[in-house]
Amino acid sequence: MTSLGTATAAPGEFDTGRLVVGETRDGGEFGLPVAVINGARSGKTLYIQAASDGDELNGIGVVQRAVPRIDPAELAGQVLVVGIVNYHGFQVAKHRNPIDDTKMNRTYPGDSEGTSSERISAATFDAAQDADMILDLHQGSTSRMLNEVRVRCGTRHRLHEKCLTLAKVFGCGHVLDQKGPGGQLARVGPDQGIPTVDPELGGCVGWDEESIEYGVQGIFNVLRYYGFLDGDVDPEPQTRATDFDQYGSPSGGLVRFEKELGERVSRGETVFTVRDVFGTVKSEVGADGNGIFWRSRRLPQVATGEYVCSVATGIDTY
Repeated sequence: MTSLGTATAAPGEFDTGRLVVGETRDGGEFGLPVAVINGARSGKTLYIQAASDGDELNGIGVVQRAVPRIDPAELAGQVLVVGIVNYHGFQVAKHRNPIDDTKMNRTYPGDSEGTSSERISAATFDAAQDADMILDLHQGSTSRMLNEVRVRCGTRHRLHEKCLTLAKVFGCGHVLDQKGPGGQLARVGPDQGIPTVDPELGGCVGWDEESIEYGVQGIFNVLRYYGFLDGDVDPEPQTRATDFDQYGSPSGGLVRFEKELGERVSRGETVFTVRDVFGTVKSEVGADGNGIFWRSRRLPQVATGEYVCSVATGIDTY
């Protein structure tokens, strides 16, 4: 038998339930939606979670579409899924946990006696730490962003190559290979010896079907490559970036981008202009170096110094 919260499945079975992590303000228990897919044959364990940022819904879309397609009768090993991590943020469509105003993906490995976010992180990490690999599904919040997979352990980490292979197998086409902030699951997992990556499935308001399909295909790539399901996977070359140049606006006005997401940018080439209401150019911003137009704000209006976009640098193919 394999259990996660109240979900329990014998070999060849599937079950859903709740992972109780605390009480709401009316004193009632609440739990995260979880699923267990226990394969008919023995094998490895894959842990998947989504929506540790409460407004990042593409990961939930991936879970909703992928889980029903994983047949436990054909599976070797186990798949453990937490469908919504940031329970409170999801309820009000907010990025951070509103109970303690915390970005949850900075609180791992958590604390079972700590804040709301730390308790949720502790409970989900307890489920994850016995897995052989971890997929932490994200998106670029409500900004516009490429579909990518992030390797956050750092290039000198002992599990870097394994994490990089996992990212390549997932196969969004783009990988950010850059050490992440402390408290990220994609950093804490490798520290515990578990290859972990952070697929950032585009960026949108609500969810985006193309990005969700990248995520579904990515999960099945992982399941096949690592022997959970039959089938061959030949990972395709990925475009890898190791850093970002971030650009703020030198003036207030309305942004007009001169590049599309995924396009190459050369040093000095215009990335965006800022214009007044009548179309007069107030500022023209060129690239500091060569790279790929990776991420941008969604709304055009900006104040002086406000974030506008990011160009990924240190580009190679692996």
